[in-house]
Amino acid sequence: MYLETDRLILRPWRESDAEECYKYAKDLRIGPMCGWPIHASIEDSRRIIREVLSVPETYAVVLKETKMPIGSIGLHRRGLAERNDEAELGYWIGVPYWGRGFVSEAACELLRHAFEDLDLRCVWCGYYAGNERSKRVSEKLGFKYQRTIENVCVSQMNETRKEYVSCLTKEEWLSGQQRFALYDRS
Repeated sequence: MYLETDRLILRPWRESDAEECYKYAKDLRIGPMCGWPIHASIEDSRRIIREVLSVPETYAVVLKETKMPIGSIGLHRRGLAERNDEAELGYWIGVPYWGRGFVSEAACELLRHAFEDLDLRCVWCGYYAGNERSKRVSEKLGFKYQRTIENVCVSQMNETRKEYVSCLTKEEWLSGQQRFALYDRS
């Protein structure tokens, strides 16, 4: 499936995206903040594309201008999602593209897809303590704080962390749809 916004295309990851994926996923400011180790090589990125990112509802965030991936976004049916009509939103974007509204833009379209096409009841979003950028994105998208979980096992990093959990219901999304249609790119 392909989804599109003004500036972005959301499409399945391809193994041929490995070089671009590695360019951003090797940065210490991305993976560890999200709970996964930095990518060690282009081959490592290719393996992760094949084994982790090539699953339903996970998309490469592709900049229309360059036709190259700059990050990843997905709806995951594990983790915080406990029912079949729920998903967890996960995302990351390459550091050169921070602060330009690309995650919000991609997430708005993915939320539309979640509630209109997939008919989900709610979407969860979690971020670890210290990840202020993810906190800001979730707030801009209308997610409402639900709870804090202490000592969450982050197995890929071999540590525990504090996680903040928010939720957006279909009803909340519908009532704020005008805001989502006119997403803030700041």
